[in-house]
Amino acid sequence: MGASSSTEQVPVEQRELEREAASMGVLPMLEKAFSTLSSPLSNSIPLASLHQSFRLKYDEISCQGTDSHKYLTSLLDHFGPAVIDLHFSSQNGGGISWIEFLRGYMRCCGRLPASSSLNALFKVSALSAEKAGSSLKLQFDSGDDSDSKVRGSITPGELGMILWLCWIISWSARRSSNCSTTKNVVYLPDVNSLVASAIVSCAENGSSDFYAWHSEVLTFQVELDAAKVHSWTLTTVPNLAGCFSHFIHSTIKKAARFEGNETGTLSSSDEDMSSPMPCERHLLTSGRAWGISLSQRGDPSEEILKTCFPCKLDLVEESLLYRSMLSVELSESNHEICYLSSVLNFCSSSLHGKGLNRFWSRTEGYLGPLLMLISAYSTEGSETDPSGRKWIIGALTEQGFENRDVFYGTGGHLFAICPVFHVFSPSGKQKNFLYSRLRPVGKVYESHQKPTGIGFGGTIKDHRIFIDGEFERATIRHHAGDKSYQPGPLVPNQGFLPVEASVIDVEVWGLGGKKAKEMQMSYKKREHLFTEQRRKVDLKTFSSWEDSPEKMMMDLVSDPTGVQREKRRV
Repeated sequence: MGASSSTEQVPVEQRELEREAASMGVLPMLEKAFSTLSSPLSNSIPLASLHQSFRLKYDEISCQGTDSHKYLTSLLDHFGPAVIDLHFSSQNGGGISWIEFLRGYMRCCGRLPASSSLNALFKVSALSAEKAGSSLKLQFDSGDDSDSKVRGSITPGELGMILWLCWIISWSARRSSNCSTTKNVVYLPDVNSLVASAIVSCAENGSSDFYAWHSEVLTFQVELDAAKVHSWTLTTVPNLAGCFSHFIHSTIKKAARFEGNETGTLSSSDEDMSSPMPCERHLLTSGRAWGISLSQRGDPSEEILKTCFPCKLDLVEESLLYRSMLSVELSESNHEICYLSSVLNFCSSSLHGKGLNRFWSRTEGYLGPLLMLISAYSTEGSETDPSGRKWIIGALTEQGFENRDVFYGTGGHLFAICPVFHVFSPSGKQKNFLYSRLRPVGKVYESHQKPTGIGFGGTIKDHRIFIDGEFERATIRHHAGDKSYQPGPLVPNQGFLPVEASVIDVEVWGLGGKKAKEMQMSYKKREHLFTEQRRKVDLKTFSSWEDSPEKMMMDLVSDPTGVQREKRRV
């Protein structure tokens, strides 16, 4: 075992590291992993064993529409050695001792601020690129990750590589032997929206020339300030900083429970490395789901990640509560997808049906968090873009939808998802988070008629996001009238005037887990039982033939104009 006995004099640093590991609850795991990986003769972990443990093994990398992953292959091959050189180096040039193993784990997975974890990720990425024969223009101040600052610049293509690297190590950390395929293929997600967000937020002079629907975002020629990219990451996708520490922790945890290998090594090939193929059938693709999950914390983030790294595709379909998809013809022009407005009049809905009533039949009774995505086509054009473009926005609620004529909810987030990713958290000034109202049954007089549909933010008359009851039109208003969510454009080039758009697709995903789904099923069964009871007429409630509904119907058919007079009692 790595821990020293009580009779030996334990170094002060080792006692502090063991105390910190024990407070985190990982000391038994680290002791088990060290015992598994170390050599009994030297009581240290051979470097070859540690290299094999952190090695990422795969058969193929697949990415649609780009060949940039060819450089990524070399980057992945040098990722493990870079981790060891930076955090698990041996002072005597031999094996890794117990204190060096503890020190390396705490450098990667200790109680560190998010900025320090992000610095560690950037350092490992820069060293991996250097070992691969290329160099990033990232510079780091001397000292620990907690004190150092990132300087230099980074290109959109290099940022995309780092995002793909984080995707792969996240999948490697979450892979399970229950998820098995015949070939270890890594399918890279589309990260253009995330990179476009960094360009818009971090570029000093090049952002004015950046076209939001640029199909080649990763090859856009601009140098992004590294310090601004660092700040953008912590603000927009803060969970990206935890991808590296999660990978280190999961790798060592697997080594702790790994048995039966004589060499004491843990190879990534011991379990399946296949990542999910991006599912383009849904609005919530793997890349979009991953981007949203990186911006959130807690249970909703974990539920969204299940759609990124599913073991079974049917589990993903269970989380999809509602979808109204329109069949729209597409035309290709300059490698950009343009939705023809003339075709929108001939669209047909599919899957769960179109409109608020069909939407309500699928989401009623679901009390957990919900993620709603709206894909729409803005018909307003400009001189440089006369045809308009498709965009995708989203809203994350902390509770289910209710049929109310006022705002409700305790919180939520708005998202600009495509073509540029942005997150708008609650501002804390107002609580007009969610509005959903069905059309009243029958003719009901309303002195001040309230809109029928679904809205987020703003006011009753002027929602920041509003989709009508027929799910045909969506309206996006300027953030000046919304005090519930943080300001910012939901669609590119959004001005002060409302943006009117034709709805193409609507999706709602349940993020409450299995418990919320079971509660919804119980609610629907109860409502179905009540409906069936109201439809039935109990004949035993009528005391005689004269009072039965059958007698009344027969009398009405035989003599429709006859006047039935009640016998007066004397």
